[in-house]
Amino acid sequence: MSDYLAHFGLGKKTAIDLPGELSGILPSSHWKRQKKGLPWYTGETLISGIGQGYNLTTPLQLASATATLASRGLRSRPRIVKAFGTATNNDEPMPAALEQQDLHQIASDENWEYMVNSMVKVVHSIRGTARSISEGISFKIAGKTGTAQVFGIKQDEKYVKEDIAERLRDHALFIAFAPADKPEIAIAVIVENGGGGGSVAAPVARAVIDQYMASKKSS
Repeated sequence: MSDYLAHFGLGKKTAIDLPGELSGILPSSHWKRQKKGLPWYTGETLISGIGQGYNLTTPLQLASATATLASRGLRSRPRIVKAFGTATNNDEPMPAALEQQDLHQIASDENWEYMVNSMVKVVHSIRGTARSISEGISFKIAGKTGTAQVFGIKQDEKYVKEDIAERLRDHALFIAFAPADKPEIAIAVIVENGGGGGSVAAPVARAVIDQYMASKKSS
């Protein structure tokens, strides 16, 4: 699982043109033995499968991984700088080159389509956890809601939002790309201590996607 997720850029820096980027943690049995001096337990595989345990991921890594999924395995270096130019001449700025970092190929294209279709259902099916953002949209969004725990809960305890200090409440997450059939934009939203991904983070992503689509029409 760790080796596979590495193809999506988790556990390593994206090499974006900004200082101070963190690599996060993509745990494995080797990583735990090296860093903690302890063996890997079966239960840790289970919780790693839902992003818990030792996993640490930056919002940029989530956005990059989402873009890699949208492009069916092509992972490219993200950039802040769009183009290069000088102030001393009138030449057209030179666009920053797209730098491919990895091309992950899987056994069957059906696996890509299965995942994308599942993400489309998150937004556009009647039982989707982000179905509220599908209203009045002319294209399909592929998305996934998420919730990140800030602190651990004992086995016999229940999470009651009103009884917990705001700084300890769950983070709301949502990743998405659009349009689902011809992706142009990938996004990751994290609302610290926001609660549910579908009710809090997904509407933020919809607003960003709407703004992007509107800017294309006006340009």
